Amino acid sequence: MNRSIPQVSFRSLKPLAASIGCLGAACLIAIGGMNPSATAAPPTSVEDFSTGISDRTVNLIDGMIAQGWADNECTPSPVADDAEWVRRVYLDIVGHIPPADVVHSFLENKESDKRAKLIDQLLEDPDYVQNFTEVWTNILIGRNTPDRTSRVGMRKFLREAFARNRPWNEVVYDLITAEGHFEENGAVNFILAQLQLNPGSEDYHVEATARLTRIFLGQQIQCTQCHNHPFNEWKQNQFWEFNSFLRQTQRIDHDKYNPRTGDTDDDYSELVYREFMGPVYFENRAGLMQVAYPAYKGAEVDRSSQDRRTELGKLICHDDNTNQMARAMVNRMWGYYMGYGFTRPVDDMGPHNPESHPEIVDLLTKEFVDSNYDLKKLSRIICNTKAYNLTSQFNAKNDFDNPAAGEIPLFSHMYVKTMQAEQLYDSLLIATNADRAGGAGFEEAEAQRERWMVDFLRIFGGDEGNEPTLFSGSIPQALLMMNGALVEKAINVEKGSYINSVLSNPKYKTDAARIEALYLSALGRQPSKQETTQLLKLMKYQPDPLKAYQDAYWALLNSNEFIVNH
Repeated sequence: MNRSIPQVSFRSLKPLAASIGCLGAACLIAIGGMNPSATAAPPTSVEDFSTGISDRTVNLIDGMIAQGWADNECTPSPVADDAEWVRRVYLDIVGHIPPADVVHSFLENKESDKRAKLIDQLLEDPDYVQNFTEVWTNILIGRNTPDRTSRVGMRKFLREAFARNRPWNEVVYDLITAEGHFEENGAVNFILAQLQLNPGSEDYHVEATARLTRIFLGQQIQCTQCHNHPFNEWKQNQFWEFNSFLRQTQRIDHDKYNPRTGDTDDDYSELVYREFMGPVYFENRAGLMQVAYPAYKGAEVDRSSQDRRTELGKLICHDDNTNQMARAMVNRMWGYYMGYGFTRPVDDMGPHNPESHPEIVDLLTKEFVDSNYDLKKLSRIICNTKAYNLTSQFNAKNDFDNPAAGEIPLFSHMYVKTMQAEQLYDSLLIATNADRAGGAGFEEAEAQRERWMVDFLRIFGGDEGNEPTLFSGSIPQALLMMNGALVEKAINVEKGSYINSVLSNPKYKTDAARIEALYLSALGRQPSKQETTQLLKLMKYQPDPLKAYQDAYWALLNSNEFIVNH
């Protein structure tokens, strides 16, 4: 290799490049794109594969998915090798990549049911609770916390719900009907977050109406505020009938006097009952005034009901006819794990947007309801299916299975998902021990973590409504990964850092063994012989061995393979 090739470092925008040099760019080029099966054993055929679970529902889903492959003359990709799969299931269930020692143990494990066992283990891990608390906090109130809304209260409510594995219909019922202080009863924050207009405005409850139906019923009805929906079954009168259920709610903001400034500061907010017994008046497209009383899917409630939200909660959460709330959650959870749901987007279900596999939605919905809305059981079923266990690498006979191009998903290979901001942040800490490097005290380390997290949410946060397969790849995101304070800390060689632990461990006696340790930590797999050879050659151009390892690890952390969930 010509020594003159690596002239410009991707990190030359910051002084960090002076200490690490330009080898990192060359290493990144050498690593290239995703290569999850670099050292994999011969692929397991889909027909012969099982996670080791014996479950009728899983078997039925496998058969229905396979029928779709046959009908579309689609040859599925092979089963993902253990390294690719263990990284995926960790990211999906607990929200971060597996530690290197976990990867090594799983790869060495020869038990035929190790995947089914690991799924069960992760569903009982405390990080499962933390992960889904963050996921649903973002869904319910967004990443940018709305005015006079308590993120702390919202997280507290969800954390308890997921820790206890509360039935999902009970959780939804609480979110619809809750009243009180925004931290004493955290469920109120969902509706509080939507009540951002003046209480005297006719549109005060419009956002709550649209968000509630979108999140819990998987139906987008916002445009029916003004006219009948041009495609789905919702009419304008139905929007306002639904809206009338929420008219008995109001946000009350409480302030407190600040003696230091002489001003009043925000103290707390609460969701309270307000008197409203009449109909809702709205104007149709013809300019005629219409009247709407509370009704849900044609079912009217007592117009004199003292608590309309309680009636709405009962209608949605105990709907024995359509089970739309359960169908919406099944579709959302399938989309969360698989990258795409049975509709795109997952929250726009209806005759205008047919489900790709309605028979699977029917089956999973029935199973979900019969299990008393058990979210862990729903996750367990999805993660044990053959579709979830396939590699993300497609072949010549299934490359048309591309929902991103508008095709109906066949789930013949795993669709690549980008990490969410929280996943990426936590995975960097797992891979690098950055929060432990330098021997900082607990308070200092926690303050440092908070600063890093603020940066990550600001740059990577995005829109909580985006599909999990979408990634902007913006310049600020690239620069944060290349030059950000967290990545700079992640690749240092201070005591406590991952690089330091590898270089000081007598178990790793050779450069090749150390490179393998870096790969296991960052990418969850062993490097191929070609990758090891290329990196060893490149590292020789760096006269300082420590900086050579820093460059190599920087390249791994900036590779496509690290930043996506495949």
